[in-house]
Amino acid sequence: MPSSTTASLDTPHYAVAVVGLGAMGLPMATRLTSKLSVHGFDISEDRMQLASDAGILRHGSARAAAEHVDAVLLAVRNGAQLDDVLFGVDGIAEVLSPGSVVILTSTVGTEAIPATVEKLAAYGVALVDAPLSGGPIRAAAGDLLIVVGAAPESLEKARPVLELLASTLTIVGDRPGDGQALKTVNQLLCGIHIAAAAEALALADALGLDPAKTLSALEAGAAGSFMLSNRGPRILSAYEEEGAPVLSRLDIFVKDMGIVGQATRTAGLASPVAAAAEQLYLLGQAQGLGAADDSAVIRVLAPVQRTV
Repeated sequence: MPSSTTASLDTPHYAVAVVGLGAMGLPMATRLTSKLSVHGFDISEDRMQLASDAGILRHGSARAAAEHVDAVLLAVRNGAQLDDVLFGVDGIAEVLSPGSVVILTSTVGTEAIPATVEKLAAYGVALVDAPLSGGPIRAAAGDLLIVVGAAPESLEKARPVLELLASTLTIVGDRPGDGQALKTVNQLLCGIHIAAAAEALALADALGLDPAKTLSALEAGAAGSFMLSNRGPRILSAYEEEGAPVLSRLDIFVKDMGIVGQATRTAGLASPVAAAAEQLYLLGQAQGLGAADDSAVIRVLAPVQRTV
């Protein structure tokens, strides 16, 4: 559990802007309204209406939402989008208050971080590198896992936001980029575990075993893992007409395993198992499964289920 919760959450006048009210942004913003003043912007009018209904103060632009706040929470797809949101034509960096912080919750890799830190410093703004895991349901409940790399004073500025969102808050180091580094290692394992679970369950199907009984037996033994238990039921439903509910898109692991590959190459480290998993996600994307749940990777290995 996060530390210093009582002290750091006693901040009735703390204001945070959430730019992007999508699948993760809206539940995070809604969670934050329980203690903080929350400003928001999204290009979708439907998402803006949902935000307004949840008590989020809506604005007509990202720049308007980001003015006069203590922190801005960003969930972007990659380093290029991060740079555009902050420093592009309509970037928000120019309107941020000196002494405020930008909390980056996305997995973008370490390469984009140094330039972002340097550019923000010119405005008197610090970056809090805080990639997270957990999905929309856990975001709404404040049950996310967040790893943080930030200078101590910047971390304290961001604590009212982080502690409302996290059930597990791990301070990795005092440098932005440390959070991205640990999240990269985390995604290496997650990506491999999902691919391995799909491969194992595809083999069970090919051998004529009952899928549900196989999953239950595997979970109870030494082969069990969080990802097997979490993704297993969704892997088994991947062949259904509607497929598994999309809780984490397959193309997210195309991105994240790409970040893993770049990191291992930069470090001069061989990662053959991660590279093989990355190829499965790339094949899935090429086969039109990018927007499907990542459990659909089993359909790359076995396009047709043999047992029913």
